[in-house]
Amino acid sequence: MKLKPVEIDRIIEMAWEDRTTFDAIKFQFGLTEQQVIELMRNQMKPKSFRHWRARVQGRKTKHQKLRSFESGRFKCNRQRAISNNKISKR
Repeated sequence: MKLKPVEIDRIIEMAWEDRTTFDAIKFQFGLTEQQVIELMRNQMKPKSFRHWRARVQGRKTKHQKLRSFESGRFKCNRQRAISNNKISKR
């Protein structure tokens, strides 16, 4: 899958957000968790990637099935202001 630079930037931003699940990224961009990890590895400096992996590995908020709450936002509060965003255009 060939992603535009603006899509790559948005995926990276979503991956760094604590409350945005990998399921939300898959819903919006069609990338699995493993594909997001590979994208992050290729787009980030090695030290930044290691920091991100340590941060998200095992984090319950990044995995929909591990969350302890049913309802919640999977989009950031600035998402409506971001153009080229499929969810905000519904």
